[in-house]
Order: sequence, then structure tokens, then C-alpha cells
Amino acid sequence: RDGDRIYAVIKGLGSASDGRSQSIYAPRAEGQARALRRAYQDAGIEPHSIELVEAHGTGTRVGDQVEFRALCDVFAGSGAQPHQCALGSVKSNIGHTKAAAGAAGLFKAAMALHHKVLPPTIKVDAPNPKLELERSAFYLNTQARPWIRDDSHPRRAGVSAFGFGGSNFHVVLEEYVGPGRKAGKLRTLSNELVVLHGRDGAEVAAKARRW
Repeated sequence: RDGDRIYAVIKGLGSASDGRSQSIYAPRAEGQARALRRAYQDAGIEPHSIELVEAHGTGTRVGDQVEFRALCDVFAGSGAQPHQCALGSVKSNIGHTKAAAGAAGLFKAAMALHHKVLPPTIKVDAPNPKLELERSAFYLNTQARPWIRDDSHPRRAGVSAFGFGGSNFHVVLEEYVGPGRKAGKLRTLSNELVVLHGRDGAEVAAKARRW
């Protein structure tokens, strides 16, 4: 209506507080899962339609395991398929920005939706085996790659931000597909076109690796 450039749409927001439980530093999976469920209820969509989760992901053993347990609980309960959702944290790229951490994660997810790219999380060559990623709906995306999907629904992402004292927030984002003014794409200074062809996808992939 106002002619603003649209990068993404905020579909829902959920919050929860479990500050009266243990201590201000102790995360609780139950409180985080409650914030997630409230966000998806507010958005009116099921978690299994999410294909990117920007986690709070501070990189601590206890915190990451608690957060991952909450995510698995919510996503498995909605019928998510194995390895269907990319999982990452912008903290691996820029560090922990403390009070601005949630804003940084929100910006990353919005730009991922806008450019239709799954962004990489770095420094996770050896993820914690206790997470048992291979048995979950998630995978760690370590390389930037095109976000390809069918047209059954728009691309969707979830962003978590958890603070001291059990202050838990989760926001649900969706790519903008309406008639309004879309923001421009990022452009590089120069472009080159490389054309590869083959009898099938495997041959093209092999040629791309050799190139």
C-alpha cells in the first residue's frame, strides 16, 4: 500500500517464559517448544512446511542440545520428514551480538527468503554427535545453495531468539509472492556465464565438479 520494498512476510510470533524454573542461565526445552508451538499456531501453518530454521545456536553443549530437543519435539509432532529442514545460526558467521542477536537472525532469514538461497553455517565440520542429526528432520547447511522447492506453498523459515531468564521467542517468516513492490536483488559487479550440458543430472554434476 505504501510502496515499500518487501523482503519477507512475518506470519506469526510466539513467546514463552520459564524464568521461575532453575536459574537465569539454564535453558529449558519445554519453554522453548511452547514458544515454537505458539508461533506456528499464530501463523496458521504446520512446522513441517518450514525448510529453514535460524536457531539461537550459541554453540554451547548444554544450550544447543536443549534447543535441538525442543525443535525435534515440535517438528516430529507435526509429521516432518527426515532431513527436510536446513538448520543454522548466524552466530557462526558474525559472533553473538547479544541484544541484537534476534535481529541478526531475522535479517538473515528474510534475505534467504528474498534471494531464494539457503545460507551457510560455518565452523560445524564436526557437529556434536549427541544431537543425533541423522535421526532428525534437520541437517546442517554448510554451503550456500539455491533454495529449490515446488509451488505447493511459499518458502518458509523460522527464527529463534532465547534470552537470559527463560525469555523464549520464535518468529515464522514466509517469502513474499504478492503483487506489491518487491525489493531488488543483490548484484555483483560483473557476471560470467558458464554453460555445462550432459545426458542427465549426474553427468552435468560430474562436469561441474571437474570444472
